[in-house]
Amino acid sequence: MPSSTVLNLTDPHQYQSAVRGADLQVFITARGTFSAKLTRIDLHHVWMQRGHLSLSAVTRSAMRPQRSSIVFLADADQSPMLNNGNEVSPGDIVCYALQSEHHVRASGGYHCCAMSLTPDDLAAFGRALVGHELTAPPATRALRPPPALMSRLQALHRSASDLAATAPDILAHPEVAKARDQELIRAMVACLANPETEERYGSCRPRIPVMLRFEQILDAKADRPLYVADICAEMGVSDRTLRLHCQEQLGMSPHRYLWLRRMNLARRALAIAAATEKTVTAIANDHGFGELGRFAVAYRRLFGESPSVTLRRTPDDHRSAKTRGTVGECWPDGKRRASRIF
Repeated sequence: MPSSTVLNLTDPHQYQSAVRGADLQVFITARGTFSAKLTRIDLHHVWMQRGHLSLSAVTRSAMRPQRSSIVFLADADQSPMLNNGNEVSPGDIVCYALQSEHHVRASGGYHCCAMSLTPDDLAAFGRALVGHELTAPPATRALRPPPALMSRLQALHRSASDLAATAPDILAHPEVAKARDQELIRAMVACLANPETEERYGSCRPRIPVMLRFEQILDAKADRPLYVADICAEMGVSDRTLRLHCQEQLGMSPHRYLWLRRMNLARRALAIAAATEKTVTAIANDHGFGELGRFAVAYRRLFGESPSVTLRRTPDDHRSAKTRGTVGECWPDGKRRASRIF
């Protein structure tokens, strides 16, 4: 059934939990108070998402196999993003391989658009509209469609998002949703299949074994702080090798990346802890921060509030914050129901 949701979020964990079609980890890399706006629209075939982040970030994404996804920048004047070290400019479309993993680096004010179809729908609409099946690429790649086709896709995406924010009841009407669905599919297929669409990269640089192994170790020990020397020993690579790969794909050293990870783990622990059962000192120590004063200063600079403020909120406050700012989901019967985050 057609539905739409608009979320205004104040925590990276809320944002990464709300995005669909991929498993995300968002690591803020700039100081300041984080905010994000996420618009999600489900039509008959197309899933749409539109995200805006206030701060620079590195996002680790693992695409799910059930959806064939594309991503592009929303505005012509925004800074390029880096996908696995490759520059993606406004006017480019990133076509993701099913179950691919990647790092995206983006500056503050990052504003992106996403669309997806099931693999079967993508193949069927390819046959219907251009005479042959379209499939997700075997390796993630970037394309540059003709400007007129890209502008139309961006305009349709923006228009649907505006309706979700201002008139979700209209967007939820079955015939309106069907018309929007078909327009977006035609625009998407035209961009992907047009003979004048250029290959920006034959395939975006693959995630090489060093980075894959690096992230596998982080996943296996997700609940504890990790250190570069231990990781290098487990991987069997030198510190220099890991540093070069992290600099290329993450734009930072492994030390910095692991520090950001520990800070985010500490923030999450503070957010879900009860203030009567845990102290800031105990949680900081659990995550490898031995000097409380330095930890508190760095925490405030990164997250815009002191660790004690995060801890004083009850766990229920943090859970309910996921749906703050929600416009609501509207269904064909015209009734508005509470938004759901999967």
